[in-house]
Amino acid sequence: MPERSKPSLQSKHSSHFARIERARRKPGRVQGPCVDLAHGGGGKAMRDLIDDVIVSAFGTDRQSLQDDQARIALAPLMATGDRLAFTTDSYVVTPLFFPGSDIGKLAVNGTVNDLAVSGAKPMYLSCGLVIEEGLSLEILRRVVGSMAEAAQAAGVTIVTGDTKVVPRGQCDQLFINTAGIGVIPTERNPHAQGILPGDVLLVNGTLGDHAAAILLARGELQLESAITSDCAALHGLIDSVCGEVDVHAMRDITRGGLSAVLNELAMASEVGLVVDETALPVRADVRGLCELLGFDPVHMANEGKLVMAVAAADAQRALALMRAHPLGQDSAIIGVARDNLPGMVTLQTALGERILDMLVGEPVPRIC
Repeated sequence: MPERSKPSLQSKHSSHFARIERARRKPGRVQGPCVDLAHGGGGKAMRDLIDDVIVSAFGTDRQSLQDDQARIALAPLMATGDRLAFTTDSYVVTPLFFPGSDIGKLAVNGTVNDLAVSGAKPMYLSCGLVIEEGLSLEILRRVVGSMAEAAQAAGVTIVTGDTKVVPRGQCDQLFINTAGIGVIPTERNPHAQGILPGDVLLVNGTLGDHAAAILLARGELQLESAITSDCAALHGLIDSVCGEVDVHAMRDITRGGLSAVLNELAMASEVGLVVDETALPVRADVRGLCELLGFDPVHMANEGKLVMAVAAADAQRALALMRAHPLGQDSAIIGVARDNLPGMVTLQTALGERILDMLVGEPVPRIC
């Protein structure tokens, strides 16, 4: 009988290398209960973290991550509008989880809102994570999962990102940076300089909810309350109004509260703004907390509220449209613009008119 030929050494090596290559291409699993410095070192540990924790949550095409940038087709953007809106923000809130939201949901919705108040349709986000060594993988998975859910609910796609790990003590658990791209439809042009004398100011709900929720979540006050953050994506509400009414200006109410937003708009538009104190919507428990601590709701942050300026003839229509949306049921007309005292905001109170200036600092630090 003829001898059976034996596999050559070269064929053995080829088969061995093929098995190794298949294993290398297979998405890895992150090892251990916590993030360590190796997960930010650019090697296999970082690749496994990205594959197992981030890509799996966002549902991103792994093949698209072989490049260091997202590549976005221009045709769908041009079909949506004629101007690109681009924004970026960073989130350092403590604690990471609080009633009604968490840092992940906050990062997505906050960036969506920065785009939406320009009149844009939010479309794409980036996600940059700065992680402290020792952060539990369970916490990281919860945050990234929350980002994925918020992005899906808002109809935006997280298309690119970055991960850094820093030694213990050089970051408080987790910081997130997001950037966003949206497209502004041709017929929309709200901007900070757009308020005219006689315009009416509206807000879509109660003030100070987010800051109050963060204060209570820190556990330093030993108070029990049902206050939750109002963190929400506002582009749906904005679309419902902008489709029917010409909105002159919009701004979401975040750090510095309503007072900061109104002062910025008054100075940009060079008009005076008069706010009716009795018209400001504030939850009773938020007002009570503010009275206890010596705060004013007009300086307290929100993460799901905006102020909008429209012509007086459109005010009631805009109010009805806002109240018809789930995020605008407590909407209210709160003030008007005038041509005297340009750049100044005043509050009409039971005792007369007083200046409503922005605070020098933020009464509740690290709220977003």
